[in-house]
Amino acid sequence: MLPLYRIQVLIFILNLVSFYSWSQSRTYNYNFDGFKKKNQYFGLTLAYNYSGFKIEHSKRLIGNSSFRFNEGQASSGLTLSMVNNFKIGEFFDFRVLPSVSLSYRRLNYTATNSSVVQSKLIESVFGEIPLLIRFTSAPYRDKRFFLITGVKYAYDFASNSRSDKNRFEIVRISPHDFQVEVGMGMQFYLPYFIFSPELKFSHGIGNLLIYDKKVPESTIIEKLFSKVITFSFHFEG
Repeated sequence: MLPLYRIQVLIFILNLVSFYSWSQSRTYNYNFDGFKKKNQYFGLTLAYNYSGFKIEHSKRLIGNSSFRFNEGQASSGLTLSMVNNFKIGEFFDFRVLPSVSLSYRRLNYTATNSSVVQSKLIESVFGEIPLLIRFTSAPYRDKRFFLITGVKYAYDFASNSRSDKNRFEIVRISPHDFQVEVGMGMQFYLPYFIFSPELKFSHGIGNLLIYDKKVPESTIIEKLFSKVITFSFHFEG
């Protein structure tokens, strides 16, 4: 058995350590403490997107007389969002980010009698509504790590699906797209706002191709899905 005075000294040291840890956490999370009382907050997002297509080819690609190769090519674009964040408990948030996104994607074709690549640019202006759940870690020195997942609906205002079929020279793309999203990021609690860089991956769950047997580029594709990588900077408060 330890002598009583040693037990008292040990308790005193433990109390000092506990008080020091508490005071340090208060100091290091000073900005976080100012924001944690808010149940909801808003902000803006500036984002860089890198969009492309995942292609599932039709059996018609084999042995067809027009094309011997077809692939999607991703290109960069920009996204602007309004952040609406609602707290669900201590570690979860529900987020709605109405967005406008400029996207540029290409479909490349190589003819059977040529090695020259024919590139078809598809320009899109999306109105997007992501619905996301975010899980955040405990704060450490005014920083938190988070994981995010959810779904997104996107409507392409520049869709060529409404074009005249008789004059159409490329595959027709549906204006409606549903995507699943997963991502991660960091929150930095600053005196006047929260700065959050985020990396997110999106993949379409619906076939975007509108099949047209009169368009050779359309006949060699079975299904067409969107895929997007987005690097975002959130400014919230």
